[in-house]
Amino acid sequence: MKKARSSDAAGSFEVTHRLVLSISVPMTLGFLTTPLMGLTGTAVAGRLGSPDALAGLAVGAVLFDLLLGTFNFLRASTTGLVAQAFGCGDRREEEAIFWRSLVLAVACGLAIVLLSPLLHVAGLFIMAPSAGVAQVTSTYFLIRILSVPMALTNYTLLGFLLGRGRAVAGLALQATINGVNIALSVLLGLLAGWGVAGIAWATVAGETVGMLAGFMLVLSRFRGGDRPKRSDILARERLRALLSLNRDIMIRTFVLIGAFALMTRIGASFGPVVLAANAVLMNLFLVAGYYLDGIANAAEQLVGRAFGANDRSAFDRAVRLTMGWSFGLGIVTTLLFLMAGPHVVALLTTTQSVRAEAELHLPWAALTAITGALAFQMDGVFIGAAWSSAMRNMMLAAFAGYAIALAVLVPLFGNQGLWLSLNLFLALRGLFLLSRLPALAERRFILAPGRG
Repeated sequence: MKKARSSDAAGSFEVTHRLVLSISVPMTLGFLTTPLMGLTGTAVAGRLGSPDALAGLAVGAVLFDLLLGTFNFLRASTTGLVAQAFGCGDRREEEAIFWRSLVLAVACGLAIVLLSPLLHVAGLFIMAPSAGVAQVTSTYFLIRILSVPMALTNYTLLGFLLGRGRAVAGLALQATINGVNIALSVLLGLLAGWGVAGIAWATVAGETVGMLAGFMLVLSRFRGGDRPKRSDILARERLRALLSLNRDIMIRTFVLIGAFALMTRIGASFGPVVLAANAVLMNLFLVAGYYLDGIANAAEQLVGRAFGANDRSAFDRAVRLTMGWSFGLGIVTTLLFLMAGPHVVALLTTTQSVRAEAELHLPWAALTAITGALAFQMDGVFIGAAWSSAMRNMMLAAFAGYAIALAVLVPLFGNQGLWLSLNLFLALRGLFLLSRLPALAERRFILAPGRG
């Protein structure tokens, strides 16, 4: 089939610092609206006059973080594949990838809604909240679960926008979803007196409005002449490749979630003060993760586009520039946390014993911005290149190294050993992926030689 060529920036291109930042900065701003949404929900629940309301919302939020985090592969795979089609100017395949991913997102979303009674029971069993907290969690869960098909659709919409380098539109989508959620959480949860149910309905509304806005952003750029046939969208080979890519990314995500869950579980064995201190310090890593994710998003789009264009020089420069920005931001963040960390800890907790314990381990938490810099950036490179099996295997290898470090260092150094193991895990992820990069790139550009 003849490709439907695009006239807007297909083919060879120059990777510049400005281009990297034009993608990473808007996406970082979009990601930063997510914790603001969480803080608003927590603030609303905290003013309902019941500790069960706040605890029930927290338990429900954790369940959805686990559930939706598992399906983040829909965003990642769509970004990488669309970027590759964009790079070679195949507008028909770009649209086919979108519809293919959308079908998968909707199917997964509807399946989750149908399975919600079982997921609800399983979630309560795993979290084991008290009766009052469980009642609040149930109310929140059974309402918010209705938003999942829209949420997964928004993953596909965001992935498509990012794959085409439309990061500002991606920011608009994120801001719409979270902005509606924040406004309605206050309006319904507090002012209308709906409580936690109002917060849940605010999420449903936010995802729905975001989905409608996302479709407007995406479909407005589709061209009638590039419209793929149903047989193109449902082509068995293409579907199999998409499912394989998503499977590998999902396994990688499961392992990553498992690594952090294991850290929490081991930290709990040191007592409530250490557990609380570690939870406070993990916020430092999460803050660094927002903009490291923004750089990773830039790597996904630029590497995928370079692959589609068969442009080795663009690929090499995309890797170098995103690596430089990732490490640069990581170093600056570590220094800032080392200087201002005690003040941040004081803002997050007023309990003196927890503050003292957190400050003791603060350097290890600050260091995660550096040890994680290469891991985030390399994830972006490998997703953009669709090297999903290598990414999966290197994640498994890094987790094995993490498990060995935990077995050796925790008995020797306690919580210090736990944080050292986490930093080693992050470093191993990046180094293992980097070790595979030259051979994979050489193979790709020898098989499909291009400019440079």
